[in-house]
Amino acid sequence: MSARRYRSTVACHSCRQRKVRCSINVTGVPCIRCAQDHAECVVDPLPAERLTKRGKSARTSRRNASARHRLRAATSSPSIRGALTGGNVLRPPRTPAFQRPPSESPVPAPAPATSASERYSIQDEERNGLEIAEAALGNPEQAGQVPFYTGDKTGITSTLTLLAPEGTLPRHFLIPSRATTSLSEEDRNYLASKGVFNLPSSEACHCLLQAYFRHVHTIMPIIEADQILHFFHAGRLHEFNLLLVWSVFFVAVNFVPSSLCEREGYDSRKAMKAAMYSHAKCLYNNSGERDKVVLLQSSLMLGFWHSEVDEHVQPWYWTGISVTLCQILGLHRNPDAARYNASITDRQRHLWRRLWWTCFFRDRWLSLTLGRPLRIDLDDCDVAMPLVGDLLYDLNHVPESLLSAFIPDEVSLLAEYWIHLIGMSRLLGAVLSMSYKTARPKPSREQVEALEAEISCHKPPGQAAADWNGPTRFYLHHLQLHYQATLIVLYRPCITDPPDELSPNHQTRWQEIIRSKADSAASRTNEILETLAQENLLQFALPMTPPLLIPAMQMHLLSCRTGNPLSRRLRLNKLNVCMMVMEEFQKVYTVASIYRGIFAKAIREICPDRLDEHPDTSVSIPAAAPLAAQPDDIVNSMAAGNPGVGTDMDDMVDALLDESSALNFWETWGQFWIE
Repeated sequence: MSARRYRSTVACHSCRQRKVRCSINVTGVPCIRCAQDHAECVVDPLPAERLTKRGKSARTSRRNASARHRLRAATSSPSIRGALTGGNVLRPPRTPAFQRPPSESPVPAPAPATSASERYSIQDEERNGLEIAEAALGNPEQAGQVPFYTGDKTGITSTLTLLAPEGTLPRHFLIPSRATTSLSEEDRNYLASKGVFNLPSSEACHCLLQAYFRHVHTIMPIIEADQILHFFHAGRLHEFNLLLVWSVFFVAVNFVPSSLCEREGYDSRKAMKAAMYSHAKCLYNNSGERDKVVLLQSSLMLGFWHSEVDEHVQPWYWTGISVTLCQILGLHRNPDAARYNASITDRQRHLWRRLWWTCFFRDRWLSLTLGRPLRIDLDDCDVAMPLVGDLLYDLNHVPESLLSAFIPDEVSLLAEYWIHLIGMSRLLGAVLSMSYKTARPKPSREQVEALEAEISCHKPPGQAAADWNGPTRFYLHHLQLHYQATLIVLYRPCITDPPDELSPNHQTRWQEIIRSKADSAASRTNEILETLAQENLLQFALPMTPPLLIPAMQMHLLSCRTGNPLSRRLRLNKLNVCMMVMEEFQKVYTVASIYRGIFAKAIREICPDRLDEHPDTSVSIPAAAPLAAQPDDIVNSMAAGNPGVGTDMDDMVDALLDESSALNFWETWGQFWIE
């Protein structure tokens, strides 16, 4: 005999349509099912005649009164009414579910409505933990979309390894996506007021995307080309992720004609670049973006921003965010370390390797440039080195018409050069770890020579083919600049601090050999710069190009202190060539103006008698360069007897001439401009 089923007195629309029991009488709004489905819980008013048909028993009256007050308390609670569920605000019912007669006195609710809401929140949190465990064990109930990294042996799912047959579980897997990105009306209005929804003209978008893929993507292949080009070709670029769109535009502005910037309403290329950066940064901070891969891609591109008025948001800041996101996502670890991980797609594997090694590349060279510690320790990493196929994977899905319009013809060769650059960046990290750490043993002669031999094995090709286009030719020369800078950074500490195992006589001879090699690398840097100038390739310079000149300029400056007068003049001429190239760079990059001003002061200190023959060292910086204090103003202030500025600049010159380290100077430089 089946038990009699009683129909609920009150039910929401959803439960009535499903013909299931509704918990509204017990829990209030929302009911359990609507809370689990993240749906709006709507309750119609209950007609009075239906109450009379059900009887007037005291037990029923008390139950209904209690339900009425629970419902009223739930719908009036700000925490319930303002909660976001799936991008929608839970609203109270359109009309009250019950009308209390005027004569009826309020009956206190047995439990606050928020307790039910908190109970469902805890259940959601537990369900999230259950989904992580199921995905880690390889039997999820729902397909995952969000990358999740458990961490190493002490990570969140280490307990589950006890259940695995071989005691190992994958550290990378995908979990279901539950949180959705939604903007409140207030946030949307704010973003609209900032202009982030107003993309440039179609012509400008085409030019910016073309500039990105031909000049930036080849050295930072962090965007999936087929996806963004598909949206652009379909005329739906505004539907693509706007954070990535503005980030791409920001790094591409340096390579578009000035006439395009003027047609878009900007006074200069620098003004357009600042506006693009402002849009990208605004979206990064206020769009509610939850995809960590997107945030990583954007932060790597925003790391190209450098402005003296924005000290805390420098390349080092954005690169630090990139490294953190990489480690949160577990990109530093091989997802197939234990066994082939079927939950990770090939597209994700290719993209993740490109993202990780791009982040690694930025970490190594920024550490050299700014004199700051390496953030990435390769002893914690086991991800495979990148392959040419990693860079070409998504290009295989680009239609031929778009491929020829946006992607360089020599893309396969450029992919090989990028892998070459990553290998060189690893060697730079080895040099910095061996010779420039604060607490370190002095490297032996064998260690220095072994690392020198390994660097020599990564020497780039010497000549470009005659039929190569400008960007490809520049890329090869840019790779050569990285190589020469790495050699100089290796040699410089050995000039004044030779290995202890050498006898005094052998130390002197070895130091002479090392200095000669360092001078040769610096001279080779000058030859590359002259080639870039003669072939009109300086226009393709990237934000990381100006710092590559600094090691050679330091060697030239050191040589100006020794030798006969003719030798010193020759070295000063080589330094002056670098200063002229830096002057060309400062038209686009603020940091080049800062470098040039510092070296101008150093030249005046070392070679005051040669200024008449080298008027270029006076450093006349255009007023358009947005420097807080022009280098000429600093020097003039020193001449007028300003002790504060003179003391700081003298400290920097002393650091510049310190042969023991190429990094201490940059720490002093950073302190000078921040204080």
